[in-house]
Amino acid sequence: MPLIFVNYRTNDEEATATLVERELSRVFGNDNVFRASKSIRLGSRFPQELLTAVRRSSVLLAIMGPRWLEPGGPGGRSPLEDEDDWTRREIREALETGAVVIPLLVGGAKRLRPDDLPADIEALASCQYRRLSHRNADADLTGLADDLVELLPELGAAARSNGYRPRPAPMADDRGTDRDGSGDARAQARVIKHRQRGGIGNINGDFSGTFVSEPQGPVHTGSGHLYQAREQYLGPRISGDGAHVQFVGENHGEVRQRADRNGRPVDEER
Repeated sequence: MPLIFVNYRTNDEEATATLVERELSRVFGNDNVFRASKSIRLGSRFPQELLTAVRRSSVLLAIMGPRWLEPGGPGGRSPLEDEDDWTRREIREALETGAVVIPLLVGGAKRLRPDDLPADIEALASCQYRRLSHRNADADLTGLADDLVELLPELGAAARSNGYRPRPAPMADDRGTDRDGSGDARAQARVIKHRQRGGIGNINGDFSGTFVSEPQGPVHTGSGHLYQAREQYLGPRISGDGAHVQFVGENHGEVRQRADRNGRPVDEER
């Protein structure tokens, strides 16, 4: 029997119910997600099929769009006012059997209030809900599936047997605060690809130091002198901290420097 029951109203977000069912079936397996128009076979007695499925499910997803509460019955009444309304009956069965009931608010659907609902499903207003935006449907559905995996052990087992892989650990967001609230904004196994052409800068965070990108002339990060000389005047390349460093290159400044045979710098006018 199914683990997840998809509850919806035919004239409100029926297409969304199909979208949700297909994504959850991909994660948990086709037989573990019940949607009436898919799961009830031809010739079956649908009232008994519906009630049996919802009673044996671990989770009921109540999909609600902007028209879910709109009047649509005789005399301008809400369909929920009818005790035989199947959307209402399925939710009532789930609440009575102890299933986890999750309102899934689609688009601009408003959060439920107890006064909006009949007494037998009034508890639906206090159930923690999720939102689904069609503009961000992939991410929202992935997040919903991940949360269901963490919610109940039987859902996690069904997903893993169907090839599910857990999502990676949370990364620091754009404000420099981890999504888990720790406030540590340093790099966490994250690769940032950026190509810098020219210039000198610093890398902060866990990786501190100075970088020089694609140098075209002399480079020196020590504390001694840097000057240029002709090849034949070169002494030791590096002679210790605070001493001279010699480098061959092309100087485009006003003064050139070179070394004499004893390694002392000699100014040379342009």
